[in-house]
Amino acid sequence: MSSAPLTLNLVEGSVSVSFSPQAAQELKAAIDELMKSLKVVANKTPGTGKVSPQPSLEYRYTGDVFIELFCNPNIWPTPFAAKVLLTIRNLGIRLTTEAELTRVIEDLNQYLEQF
Repeated sequence: MSSAPLTLNLVEGSVSVSFSPQAAQELKAAIDELMKSLKVVANKTPGTGKVSPQPSLEYRYTGDVFIELFCNPNIWPTPFAAKVLLTIRNLGIRLTTEAELTRVIEDLNQYLEQF
């Protein structure tokens, strides 16, 4: 399958990048694992001690552009509050910003529905 633009809606504005369906499936799998970690952290019982630290999401894609998403699930109280650090760069530009995790999931699902 060919690449199609993936549009990610940010807190202010949006960014579209060339992305492949295979990469989108890999990102979805990585986000699914992150959601499991976020739920473990959110479901800890108050007063029973600390939950063991959960692994961070560190996703990287190299194509026409380099895309990186990072999220530490241990610092967010719920999956709905979580944000990811998003970096998009190529030879001429570098964009680093935060994006709401729930919005990234919606955008990714919308992208995958095309295929």
